[in-house]
Amino acid sequence: MLIVSNQTMGDTNKHSQKLQSNEEVIKEITKDLENSCLNSDKNTAENITSNLDTNNTNVTADSWDITDKEHDGSNSNNTQNTDVLEDVDEELLKDREINLTETEKEALKDEAERLKNIGNVLFKDGEYVHAISLYTQGLQTCSLAYDKERSILYANRAAAKTKCQIDKNSAISDCTKAIELNSSYIKAYIRRAQLYEETDKLDEALEDFNKVLTFDPSHTEANHAVRRLPPLIEERNEKLKAEMLSKLKDLGNMVLKPFGLSTNNFELQQDPNSGGYSVKFNQNPR
Repeated sequence: MLIVSNQTMGDTNKHSQKLQSNEEVIKEITKDLENSCLNSDKNTAENITSNLDTNNTNVTADSWDITDKEHDGSNSNNTQNTDVLEDVDEELLKDREINLTETEKEALKDEAERLKNIGNVLFKDGEYVHAISLYTQGLQTCSLAYDKERSILYANRAAAKTKCQIDKNSAISDCTKAIELNSSYIKAYIRRAQLYEETDKLDEALEDFNKVLTFDPSHTEANHAVRRLPPLIEERNEKLKAEMLSKLKDLGNMVLKPFGLSTNNFELQQDPNSGGYSVKFNQNPR
């Protein structure tokens, strides 16, 4: 099993420290890069490094992204405890950004790309918890100036969270963040729509699938979804309506019981002309 250190931004991000120079910030963030990915099997580590070097050639922002289907097998790590995973404090990142040059920001983006690539390898190997850690480190590292790259890191982390059965609301939040950073990010809309449907938020899922069709009218899954979901929403609404009426009826019977009456004594009649309703009282209901 591949073991990856959970290196974070460290002391550079703490408000309590004295302001460091830009060079010190970069040095602190990127120190010991060669040791950030540990493995008990040296040959395995060398193979992964080789793959990452190949993947890093002419990398573009679009090539950062992963596909949920890249690993569909089950893995014992899917249900690992993820309480130790850290989140991203963008306020601290904003403080860090103030005095960074464009060259330094690009260096941070490149380091985030390296972390992302390791995370993608872990994702493909089914090491979802470790992949989440690497994507988080990438978000803690990548300059806020690179919206598209950060949006992909959030979307990839959402995919990994979904795979390892973390709270789906957390994965939805990551998809939402990805969309905020890149409003035309189709894959983030699709992932969020799927998560919405899995959490019975059918209206929100339908809205996201419809949004996808505004970018890609031929998108197969979205086209199927916009035909499949409306009947499910109608069925759910009818069920909720029936449950609500049943509860109201029970409440009415409780109020009327001391008077020897029940809701059966009252009948709603609709006026065919106005469409309004009137209540008819029956002393002896059937």
